[in-house]
Amino acid sequence: MAEVRYESATRIYPGTEAPAVNAFDLHIEDGEFMVLVGPSGSGKTTALRMLAGLEEVDAGAIFIGERDVTDLPPKQRDISMVFQNYALYPYLTVEANIGFPLKIARVKKSVREARVREVAKMLGLEEYLERKPGQLSGGQRQRVAMGRAIVRLPQVFLMDEPLSNLDAKLRVQMRADIASLQRDFGVTTVYVTHDQTEAMTLGHRVAVLRDGRLQQCAAPRELYEQPANTFVAGFIGSPSMNLITVPLGSNGTVSIGGASVELPAAARSAASAAGWRELVVGVRPESLELATDGIPAEVQVVEEVGADAFVFCTAELGGAETQLVARAPTRRAPSPGERVRLRPEAEETHLFDPVEGSRVIR
Repeated sequence: MAEVRYESATRIYPGTEAPAVNAFDLHIEDGEFMVLVGPSGSGKTTALRMLAGLEEVDAGAIFIGERDVTDLPPKQRDISMVFQNYALYPYLTVEANIGFPLKIARVKKSVREARVREVAKMLGLEEYLERKPGQLSGGQRQRVAMGRAIVRLPQVFLMDEPLSNLDAKLRVQMRADIASLQRDFGVTTVYVTHDQTEAMTLGHRVAVLRDGRLQQCAAPRELYEQPANTFVAGFIGSPSMNLITVPLGSNGTVSIGGASVELPAAARSAASAAGWRELVVGVRPESLELATDGIPAEVQVVEEVGADAFVFCTAELGGAETQLVARAPTRRAPSPGERVRLRPEAEETHLFDPVEGSRVIR
């Protein structure tokens, strides 16, 4: 087991000017489950492959424990990787696939067979040991890939979108299995996904990337409740946070479509010092109520998701048409075309710098 450190790690692909990963600094604790998340092209998979030794590090360094592994080949890094496409040997049985790393390491056959059966039992694969990958379902193949990764207990597990090829029900089960395995083994794990649900339910901490740069790294709840900037605010949460640019009032408040939100003293001081004339106010859908007063809006679409409904509206704010999303109990949800009023809960608003997009102290 070991900690992992990225120290200003940078990767620039040949023929491109913008780094795929740009001065990436991240410290992953021994035994921690770290999730890298971000949109396509954010650099999360490249960062993982740099740690695995599958991509060069053009600047900076990567450490596993006290070892600088920046220039070491993958086989010398003591890592195991689970890929999106399983990467199993189709002509080998399940038993041979799981035991392959031990065979390469020249582990005695009797020890190897005992370890494989132990892992197979843990993953519910005992009855499939003599089958080939082509005879298995997608979920079973992913379990085999995981078995191969954990059979020799490396210092670090690396997982690159391992559940993206599975159906929704199976993904939920596999998430629970992965979390349980990581907790049992206590192996440092770095997990890449574009799926917010995976990121927020699996990670001890979640690192959000954009254009090759780290935007914020924090526990899931902190990311949701205290996003560092407008990108994280808009990326974390589904539906995403409503972000509204509003003028600053002279009396220490901002007005959102007639609904007044008082600014805390720290926010007023920051705005005054920077000379801002407006602020970006963020409101989560659950903090935007259907009410008798507030922002006039017209309902466009209603998405019912069990007991709750997401109400997608348009409102005129500052002379421009703005999209807003509110959450309401399904039994009280309005109909498309209906006129409603939306009242933001002042205590649950988020304030952001209108220039840089960074969070204003609140």
